[in-house]
Amino acid sequence: MIPAPPKSLTSHLRELALPAALVWAVTVAAGTAGADEPPPLATIIEDRPADLGPAGRVDPSRPARLSAEDRERLFEQLTRDAEELERQGAQLRRLSLLLRPSVVHIDARKPATRASRGAKAGDEDEAGSGVIARVADSLVVITNRHVVNGAELDRIVIRLDDGRELTPRRMWTDPATDLAVLAVAGDDLVPARLAERDTVQIGDTVLAIGSPFGLSHSVTLGIVSAKGRRDLELGDEGVKFQDFIQTDAAINPGNSGGPLVNLRGEVVGVNTAIASNSGGSEGIGFAIPVPMVSFVARQLVEHGTVSRAYLGVTLDRSFSQRTAERLGMLRAVGARVSGVTKNSPADAAGIRPDDVILEFDGQPVDDDDHLVSLVSVTPTDRTVTLGVFRGRQRVELRLPVASREQFEPQ
Repeated sequence: MIPAPPKSLTSHLRELALPAALVWAVTVAAGTAGADEPPPLATIIEDRPADLGPAGRVDPSRPARLSAEDRERLFEQLTRDAEELERQGAQLRRLSLLLRPSVVHIDARKPATRASRGAKAGDEDEAGSGVIARVADSLVVITNRHVVNGAELDRIVIRLDDGRELTPRRMWTDPATDLAVLAVAGDDLVPARLAERDTVQIGDTVLAIGSPFGLSHSVTLGIVSAKGRRDLELGDEGVKFQDFIQTDAAINPGNSGGPLVNLRGEVVGVNTAIASNSGGSEGIGFAIPVPMVSFVARQLVEHGTVSRAYLGVTLDRSFSQRTAERLGMLRAVGARVSGVTKNSPADAAGIRPDDVILEFDGQPVDDDDHLVSLVSVTPTDRTVTLGVFRGRQRVELRLPVASREQFEPQ
């Protein structure tokens, strides 16, 4: 079980789907500083004789005004600064132009627990976003499960940027990651580029594109604020496998399922949730990283379900500094094994309680949740390498993973 995060955060987490009737304006602006600063005003006006008005009277505000020459010089500086800013802004305009045809608005009508105002009795409208992608040689729309869950195919409308409307031919969902894949068909569909690997770093500039509050194809700008958020409490069913990117790009209800994009125009995540006191953006948004998105989407398209790897270890959820020191470690890093499932891959490889898994298939392991996330996006036909701390030294183990369904039937 994933532990609940602090109440100060979880009580304000919101999924980003939106009743379609709720529409009001959200505005976004972004910019950077110019190059040259104008000279201080005191430098401009020093040693200037006072201007005499009628009857020799002095206008006390006159020396504080710019002369025609000073104004012309400042206009020239502004032009130079503006050209630099415009060059940077052109990159964002190009990104918006490239990505707009690949981002869709989704309306889903689904059975409601209570009647929605203006809707057919027993139904409710939910709106979100999605991104067109090519997965396993098929054109699909990737979105969040909570946007479309419970809706019949003929009650899901996918609206393209040119106004066309499509109905999905098939739908697959994965509750464990809150991802959904919709099979679509149409002329001139433009798939986005999914990043081939995880290159996202904290501080990277990113754009979020979607339909906040029903305002389709809105673009917002921000940075990657953090990575590896794995203890969020989302929805009634929860999201079992988490490895969220945190961003301060403005994300609001209706952005669910829309892409998070890097400056190269590659999709690096799927926007899913926010932490908010108000229900709107407060600079803390969460996106599913593209390695998890690509793995789940491919599994769903090829097999109709997601088959995940399995090691067969029980992990210490409260691995402490005291325990780390007892094992001969300077600090509590990695995932401490507290138990091993009989006849599992871990059992066959000789993993023991008190082993600390420091590395999984070449990737350093931060903690137990991180290891769970790494294993969850590993194909079941892989042989992996584990870096393990045991007996005050590091050892390396190789083992073929099993399918989780063999040990944890759904």
